Amino acid sequence: MTARDPALDEQAQHAEAAAEVTRRAGEIVRLQGLASGWEPAQQAVLSAIKTGIEELNAEAFRRLIRALKTDPAAAQALRGAVRDPLVYQVLLFHGLVKEPLESRVRRALDEVRPSLKEHGGDVELVAVKPPDTVEVRLIGSCQSCPSAGETLTEGVEKSIKTLCPEITTVQRVSRGASETSADGTQVVHFVSPFARQQDAGWADVCALGDLPEGGIAVRTVNGRDVLLYRNGQAVSCVDNACAHMGMPLDGGQLDNGTLRCPYHGFVYALETGECLTVPEVQLAVHAVKVAGERVAVRLQR
Repeated sequence: MTARDPALDEQAQHAEAAAEVTRRAGEIVRLQGLASGWEPAQQAVLSAIKTGIEELNAEAFRRLIRALKTDPAAAQALRGAVRDPLVYQVLLFHGLVKEPLESRVRRALDEVRPSLKEHGGDVELVAVKPPDTVEVRLIGSCQSCPSAGETLTEGVEKSIKTLCPEITTVQRVSRGASETSADGTQVVHFVSPFARQQDAGWADVCALGDLPEGGIAVRTVNGRDVLLYRNGQAVSCVDNACAHMGMPLDGGQLDNGTLRCPYHGFVYALETGECLTVPEVQLAVHAVKVAGERVAVRLQR
């Protein structure tokens, strides 16, 4: 007999409790709807009664919790009581407990996921590391996107921090091999859907023909040294600075889309900025578009 996963059982209980609270709240809304034909003054009285009851209950719960917390044994019993899904949902309704951090992070990713999927990408949660760190992995076209940094900061990170203000660090971890390949006919290398929200900031850098096929070239964009790597019609752009100690990378060994830092040997995938030596390290990656024969770059902030 296969053992049941306790975590799944707990999730199911919380889902059932949430559904029950929603059902009861729906009944209250339905009853309120019966008063839709009443005079405005009568409706205001009904609304005031409902609000008053909710505020009274919330204050009573608040005082009860405050009193129980002063006694260690009672506080422990209180923590046990809050694990009851229905008790938890009622306290959540009154704003007296927080939705679990992981649940809020997953909800934040669900909100940003449709925008990523429109462009063949996605994001998955790798780990929540209380009190302030989340690790995510960009997948699909997002993992090989030259503007993945913008996708992370303007999309994923912003969504997480909105719902989870206690999170201060959103880390992008290793994604493994690319799941997509560049189409030789494409003229615009993938631009983050979040980068598309802004048209300003593009800097014309050079002609496509100025970049050696399969090679790199150093350019200065708004006072910042960057490396451009060309693979057919696709061009990617990263900072010309090793994420380890900031040393220039252009003198390193280039091998089929990877570049080895000439100083300490860190190896990077130029299409993604990913460090293949230490997955936690990441080069700053900038958005690139190839329009006709011109290459334009927009720097990540």
